[in-house]
Amino acid sequence: MSVEKKMAQEPCCSKLKMFLAAMCFVYFAKAFQGGYMKSSITQIERRFDIPSSLIGFIDGSFEIGNLLVIAFVSYFGAKLHRPRLIGAGCLIMAMGSFITAAPHFFQGLYKYETTVSHISASNGTESILPCLTNGSLAQDDIPTVEIQAECEKAASSSLWLYVFLGNMLRGIGETPVMPLGLSYLDDFSRAENTALYMALIQTVGIMGPMFGYMLGSFCAKLYVDIGAVDLDTITINHKDSRWVGAWWLGFLLTGGVMLLAGIPFWFLPKSLHKQGETETEKKSNVVEGEQDCFIPDNNKHSNAPDKPAPVSMAALAKDFLPSLKKLFSNAVYMILIITATVQVNGFVGLVTFQPKYMEQTYGQSASRAIFLIGVSNLPAVALGIVTGGFIMKKFKLKILETSKFCITASLLGFSALLVQYFLQCDNSEVAGLTVSYQGAPEVSYQQYTLISQCNMACSCSLKHWDPICASNGLTYASPCLAGCQTSTGRGKEMVFQNCTCIGDSPFPYANMSAVLGQCPRKSDCDYMFKFYMAVAVIGSFFPACAATPSYIILLRSINPELKSLALGVHILLIRTLGAIPPAIYFGALIDRTCLKWGTKQCGGRGACRIYDSIAFRNSYLGVIYGLFAASFVLCGVLYNRLSHREKRRALKSQLKAPEQDGNGVSTGNRNVSSAIIKCDENPDQETTI
Repeated sequence: MSVEKKMAQEPCCSKLKMFLAAMCFVYFAKAFQGGYMKSSITQIERRFDIPSSLIGFIDGSFEIGNLLVIAFVSYFGAKLHRPRLIGAGCLIMAMGSFITAAPHFFQGLYKYETTVSHISASNGTESILPCLTNGSLAQDDIPTVEIQAECEKAASSSLWLYVFLGNMLRGIGETPVMPLGLSYLDDFSRAENTALYMALIQTVGIMGPMFGYMLGSFCAKLYVDIGAVDLDTITINHKDSRWVGAWWLGFLLTGGVMLLAGIPFWFLPKSLHKQGETETEKKSNVVEGEQDCFIPDNNKHSNAPDKPAPVSMAALAKDFLPSLKKLFSNAVYMILIITATVQVNGFVGLVTFQPKYMEQTYGQSASRAIFLIGVSNLPAVALGIVTGGFIMKKFKLKILETSKFCITASLLGFSALLVQYFLQCDNSEVAGLTVSYQGAPEVSYQQYTLISQCNMACSCSLKHWDPICASNGLTYASPCLAGCQTSTGRGKEMVFQNCTCIGDSPFPYANMSAVLGQCPRKSDCDYMFKFYMAVAVIGSFFPACAATPSYIILLRSINPELKSLALGVHILLIRTLGAIPPAIYFGALIDRTCLKWGTKQCGGRGACRIYDSIAFRNSYLGVIYGLFAASFVLCGVLYNRLSHREKRRALKSQLKAPEQDGNGVSTGNRNVSSAIIKCDENPDQETTI
């Protein structure tokens, strides 16, 4: 008979494995999309000439889409066909990617700000530069109202709304994946396998951002209008802060992958038999032993997951608010949400602007910064996630032991993050912004400091950013501001000569020449960057070890029938309070450290071209440190609460031990009944772990 039952259960187990494989693929696909979006932030910011605060708002539109529907999808979706809801979400996510890429096909060719186009000769021979003009270039900086209106229409500057809408649709489509997918797995898999399955899904999922960042690095090296312009006429390269890569190309590819990921879910059943269990075994679940004191008796005999009772939408709606009230009365659950919200604020700010931090602090190109994050930090995160799941499986950690492990891993990661503050390079040396024209360190946020005695007669524009690297090692904001009078060559090979400001520098330079682009950082900065990457990898590994255990604490702290709702509300609150605000306020703080703003095609302030890297570091890392420090205080409160619950659970276990009175009659039932009644009378204290 046991053989027959095993054979009967085999298709169910295989379907569960099919669902597990499909979940792994969809986690990869959605993380592939999300990783590519994060890697394209800088390119989108430059293409639409918007500040970091606005690009943070666009990045947060994913969470806005999530919070619009997450609570209802999590609650009502748990009673409906969960796999098909996940499949529908994949279709919506694919549409969101295609809509995000749409603005590229509506915009004209990208026109970066430059003064060289006004002055270079098409045949590559020597030509006159603005320093010898009558100032007409500077006068052209102020367009008339009519010209500006036509220019704005042609530039289609509001097309970033398509990116916002597409990203928001991705958030709506992603809504059912986690709460319905993980609860489906937890319902129909062995209790001891849940942590391993979740670790496997998250490990495969973390490969998505790795490939997303690598795709982002590749696309960042391709010019945005590749195939539509002659690249030999482009005077900038992928290291320039005005360069825009082919950001739209990756969204087409990630959308196609998401379409494929959603197909298997349309063919999976609504429910399965519990993995490896008979009907008799279901009555004595392993997890119940740890939860039985904290789940009221009236919740323990709910319908089996493989035979759900028929319910109406009206009945579900009527039970929604009582379910929420029961969920929010769980003290441990609420502390977990608050702690996770604070941590996610720091994590989102860290990840969103890390490529820009690497660009501005260590002089890395956008494509290289994205690539290094993809091939070093993200594999460390994957290894950390699988390590955490393995430790949970190997040592069968109880809830209190799991919380100790999470806190220890987070503290080690925070220690590595603290070391990053001391791995700093000096500001890039730009005359008039970070150093004086005589080479002395002098940070200035004012435009008038770009004017010096050596370029005062040149009638230079102060708005444009067209950097050149001079033979004295300084970067000048434009050839005109360097006092250059002649040039040779064309495109990227242009060389500027007879630059008066170079001759006025502290040391005499016989060759007063310069080439396009910013000067590279000092050699010791590359050395410092290697240390930074090593510390960043360590700092990525340890917090990732706590990812799977923290979900286990969450799942074990709630009643089984509220599992999907609890995960959904958890995601809703964390993404509302933890994922949307940080991208905006981090971006606003970073904007305050900008030294030179770019100029839009139609005038007005565009994207930032160069930051004060020291102020950038203080703002960026300082807020992250504050958030993580606050989260550790909350972790201490959580541990204290869990420790208190563990003592109560141990007391109940003792009460369950059979005792006899003087007549030899067992009194264990009386004690247990008394303890259970006490548990039920105070749900705030006893419906938690």
